Amino acid sequence: MKVIVVLFNDFETLDTFGPVEILGRLPEYFEIDYYSLDGGIKTSTQGVNIWTKELYNFHEEIDILLIPGGKRTRKEINNRELIDWITLLSNQSKYTLTVCTGSALLAKTNLLDGKIATSNKRAFNWVVSTRKEVKWRRKARWTADGKYYTSSGISAGMDMTLGFISDILDIETAYKIAEDIEYEWNNDPDNDHFADIEER
Repeated sequence: MKVIVVLFNDFETLDTFGPVEILGRLPEYFEIDYYSLDGGIKTSTQGVNIWTKELYNFHEEIDILLIPGGKRTRKEINNRELIDWITLLSNQSKYTLTVCTGSALLAKTNLLDGKIATSNKRAFNWVVSTRKEVKWRRKARWTADGKYYTSSGISAGMDMTLGFISDILDIETAYKIAEDIEYEWNNDPDNDHFADIEER
């Protein structure tokens, strides 16, 4: 399955590479590639540089779209070109996964209207304000509504991705990956221990 990760400057590192670590453990199932609007190097908030292909030259099939969050989402939510590309890619994909405030970018496309979703609890009220037609769930660690998977803040993307693996493959594979990376999987999507955290 072809996985497309859409990046922008100041993306959150673990939002991206937590899920990538998990999907990358199954190269027989997943092929991962990175894109941005103008291509070239994109730098995470933590200073990690990654080379991306240019979305304007995108001509591939897509099975899974992954959208990370980060502080830059508060600006990128008003980037019409990026939102249009996310709309196009999500419509073409079999699944769309978002981490943290990446759900705000997806919500801006209106594709989440009437669907259950969640986001980073430190930015939850802002995310909700961006699209009130979405059925936002504060308590959720991650959500799955049809083809759309959304997760809470940062490390929750790993929980969501393991849940996704469990859904499309099997739960034994998900647990095996968690064991291999020595990660304690919070496998309850409805229980985010950080749900009551104060926003900042």
